[in-house]
Amino acid sequence: MSEEQIKVLILGSGPAGYTAAIYASRAGLKPVLYTGGEPGGQLTITNDVENYPGYPDGVMGPEMMVDFQKQAERFGTDVRFGLATAVDFNSYPFKVTIDEKDVITAESVIISTGASAKWLGLPSEKRLNGKGVSACAVCDGFFFKGKDVVVVGGGDTAAEEATYLSKLCNKVYLLVRRDEMRASKIMQHRVLNTPNLEVLWNTETDEVLGEEEVNAVRVLNNKTGEKSELQVQGFFVAIGHKPNTDIFKSFLDLDDSGYIKTIPGTTKTNVEGVFASGDAQDPVYRQAVTAAGTGCMAALDAERFLAAKEVTVSS
Repeated sequence: MSEEQIKVLILGSGPAGYTAAIYASRAGLKPVLYTGGEPGGQLTITNDVENYPGYPDGVMGPEMMVDFQKQAERFGTDVRFGLATAVDFNSYPFKVTIDEKDVITAESVIISTGASAKWLGLPSEKRLNGKGVSACAVCDGFFFKGKDVVVVGGGDTAAEEATYLSKLCNKVYLLVRRDEMRASKIMQHRVLNTPNLEVLWNTETDEVLGEEEVNAVRVLNNKTGEKSELQVQGFFVAIGHKPNTDIFKSFLDLDDSGYIKTIPGTTKTNVEGVFASGDAQDPVYRQAVTAAGTGCMAALDAERFLAAKEVTVSS
């Protein structure tokens, strides 16, 4: 087991992690960034990104993350492949174990581990991901303008995604597996009063159909056992996200869903010197541009924390 000490350790390689790395590098903090289990984050499974500033013609998600990485490395970020498997924030400096063997001692830690969309687990859902299957209406809804789509879910996320898509699409089907929704009353009201949005109660997805792209969804009525097909071009899964924060729960304050709590207006956690950015601490917006913004904040917060430490030590 090896051990090394660094000033800034960044965990995660999505827009938040790489932006934090760019700012920390330019501040001369020589950050080390570990990519995590999904290098590039959720954008690596996103085909076309058209809502990030600076790409007038859009950009492929994986290509965008390569650009982020190159920019971070240009300023001196040490980008390494590896996954944080354990942390110890009880003593300072902090200790983080990578791949269950290498121990990093860090004067500050920026958590950018992101969140993963929850999926139904259908093989066709995975096969057609990015070819009509999506977990983000705001990211991908534009590509289905004037088309018919399905949204799966019964909570606020599904209600929001469905009403958002109803403004772009010809027809939206919302599949709710029970005879009622879990969404808040106001969101239910919006759903039920949107003319081109049809709720199918007691309905589950049996299969997403199509070879190269989605062309239909076979659904099952779990009350009658009857199967039928919906001729649609898009399939949106909106059953929630799970933040990748399990290894931090013994040390950091998390909300009921596992998102890291930060002091409002900052990226500071309840542990001084540990900062959280991106989707690991954002259950609301979950966009690449907002993640990048909090990555910037985290690097600036870390820089000020380290500067204050040096002043304290020198005095």
